[in-house]
Amino acid sequence: MSAIERNIDRTPKNALITGASRGIGRAAAEAFAKAGFNLTLTCLNSMDALESLAESLESAYDISCLALRADMGEEAEVNRVFSALTDLDVLVNNAGISHMGLLTDMTAAQWRRILAVNLDSCFYTCRAAIPLMLKKHRGSIINVSSVWGAQGASMETAYSASKGGMNAFTKALAKELAPSNIQVNAIACGVIDTEMNSCLSDEERSALREEIPADRFGSPAEAAELILQISQAPAYMTGQIITMDGGWY
Repeated sequence: MSAIERNIDRTPKNALITGASRGIGRAAAEAFAKAGFNLTLTCLNSMDALESLAESLESAYDISCLALRADMGEEAEVNRVFSALTDLDVLVNNAGISHMGLLTDMTAAQWRRILAVNLDSCFYTCRAAIPLMLKKHRGSIINVSSVWGAQGASMETAYSASKGGMNAFTKALAKELAPSNIQVNAIACGVIDTEMNSCLSDEERSALREEIPADRFGSPAEAAELILQISQAPAYMTGQIITMDGGWY
């Protein structure tokens, strides 16, 4: 065995991925399981799918995988998730919802719900994850954002605001945690072919695809691959909002 091999840390790693029952979260769970991570996965409305995923990942990759129902926009629910954790290396804040419509037609409750699930959840999870990472003097937090966080989208003001807040949150927390060797980064996705975009008609999908230089939507697997790569990036990379949009913006 070489000196390099002896110095490789082979201790099992632990990751928490929120919103993991479908789309980017599900693909991320598969990517991290394949890389040997033990997982804690959350969702709110699709527990059958999440539990099935957890069982298949445990069987395929010989890892442990805990599936939990949790509303990540609620502080008490997030605290309950973290009560089951004693060790954490990677946090992937993927849980999110969208809302399309005129701002003037939006209720205060709808606005508050978008901000709670998409942005408050990052505060709750990071606040709980940081002490676990400080014990190890290392860790990686990855927030799943959107190009709309920088560009803004008509008819999606609340969603854009939540992702813009996430981007600022990422940059600020990265500066706060850099001395502790904890990295905080985000990926700003363009159009990813997930259920969140299933509301688009064929005509709308075609028109949108024509705007994208890559001439296609991204796949959840591509987003997951980038998330995994960021979690394994050099520690000096922190505070970055990394865009993956096929050259769109």
